[in-house]
Amino acid sequence: MARILATAALIAAVALIALAMFGGGDSYKVKAVFDNAGQLVPGNEVRVGGQPVGSISDIELDEAANAVITMEVEDDIAPLHQGTTATIRAASLSGITSRYISLKPGPNSSDRIDDGGRIGADSTTSPVDIDVLFNTLDEKTRGGLRNLIRGTGAQYDTRGAEANQSIEYFGPFLGSTSRLTQELALDQEVLERFLRDGAATVSAIASRRDDLANLVSNTNSAMRAIGDESVSLRRALELLPDTLRKANTTFVNLRNTLDDLDKLVDESKPNTKQLAPFFRALRPLVHDARPTIADLNELIRTPGPNNDLIELTAKQPRLAQLTATVFPRAIRALDRSDPVIEYARGYTPDLVAWITKFGQAAAYYDANGHYARVMPVFSPTHFDRTNYRLVGVSPAERLNQFEHGTRPTCPGGATQPAPDGSSPWPFMGCDPASGPPSEDPPG
Repeated sequence: MARILATAALIAAVALIALAMFGGGDSYKVKAVFDNAGQLVPGNEVRVGGQPVGSISDIELDEAANAVITMEVEDDIAPLHQGTTATIRAASLSGITSRYISLKPGPNSSDRIDDGGRIGADSTTSPVDIDVLFNTLDEKTRGGLRNLIRGTGAQYDTRGAEANQSIEYFGPFLGSTSRLTQELALDQEVLERFLRDGAATVSAIASRRDDLANLVSNTNSAMRAIGDESVSLRRALELLPDTLRKANTTFVNLRNTLDDLDKLVDESKPNTKQLAPFFRALRPLVHDARPTIADLNELIRTPGPNNDLIELTAKQPRLAQLTATVFPRAIRALDRSDPVIEYARGYTPDLVAWITKFGQAAAYYDANGHYARVMPVFSPTHFDRTNYRLVGVSPAERLNQFEHGTRPTCPGGATQPAPDGSSPWPFMGCDPASGPPSEDPPG
C-alpha cells in the first residue's frame, strides 16, 4: 500500500513540474492596432523596458486596412491595463528585419485589458523608415545628398591611411567637444540666446539657399583645385617653418624700426596741425573736381568696343608696329621737301591774294555766261614812299615799269609788308619796297 502511495505521489509531482514548465493553459494574448506593421514579422520580440516579455504570434488586417498585431505576453506582466501604449521600434536605422514592439504598461489602477483584448490605434505608434524620410525631400535635395555621399567616397578613395591617422584625433575631439558642451550648459541663458540667434542665422541662410548652393559648388571646385596641387601644397607646408623663423627675425627688427618711427611721428605732429586747414581748403576743389573725375572715368573706360582710352592704349603697340617703317620714310620725305617749301613759302601771300581776288575777274556775265574783261592799265601816278603820297607820271614815263628784264616786286610783295618783317622776302635782287605801302603811314 505504501508503494502505491509513493508511486501516486511521484506521478503528481511530475504533473506539477510539467504544468509549471509548459503552462497550465493558453498564454495571455493582446492585440494592438497600428497604421502599418512597420516590417514586423511573426516571431519578433515584445519588450518592456528593453527586456523581452513575449513575441508576436500573428499579423492581420482589419476592415479599415490597419495592421492588427497579436502579441503573446508572459504572465509576469499579465494582464495589461488601460493606458498601455505600444511602439514599433528598430534595433538600427538601416535594418529592416530587426524590429520589435516596445510596450509601456498602463497604471495598475486602471481597468484590465482582457485576454484577447485590443490596444487602440490612438495608443500605438508606427515607425518612420529612413526611406520615408528620404521621400520627403525633393529631387534637387536628394541629388545634392547623393552627390555629397559620392563625393565623400571619392574624398577617401585611396586615402585610407590618412583617414586612419585622422581617427587618432577623433577621441580627443570628442573629449574637447564634451568639455565645450559642459561649459555651454553652465550658463543656460547664454545658451538659449545662442540657440535663438543660431535659429535666426539658419533661417537667414535658408532664405539664401541658392547662393549657399553656389558657394558650396564653388568651394567644391576650389577644394578640387587645391587637391590637384597637393604636391605644391605639401612643399609649401614644408617650407612654412623656415619662413616663420625668418619672419620672426624680421618682426624683431621691425620692432626697433617702430621705435625709430615713433620719433618721426613725434616730429611730424606739429606739422600735421596745418593739414586740417589744408583739407578744408581742398574740399571745394575736390567737390568741383567730381564732374571732371566722372568725365575722366568715362574717357578711360566706357562700355562698348573701341570707345575709351584703355582700348586706345591697348592698340598703341600695333600702331607703333605699323608706323615703325612709315614714319621714318615720312621724315625723310619732309626733310627733302624743306627746300621746296622754303622756296614756296615766300609766295604764300601772293598765292592767297590770287585765290581770293581771281574770282572777281569773272564777275561780269552776259547771255553766254561769265566773261573776263582784260585790259592793260597804266597808272597816271606812282606812290612816293618818302613823302607817302601819289605823284603824277607823264605819259612818256608810264611804260618804264614794263622794261625788259626788271623784277620790281619781291615774293610776298603783292600785299602790305608783314609787321614782323617776314614778307616781302628779298630774293634774287628784287626790291622789297616795290610792293604796296604798309597800313600805318610813317611818322
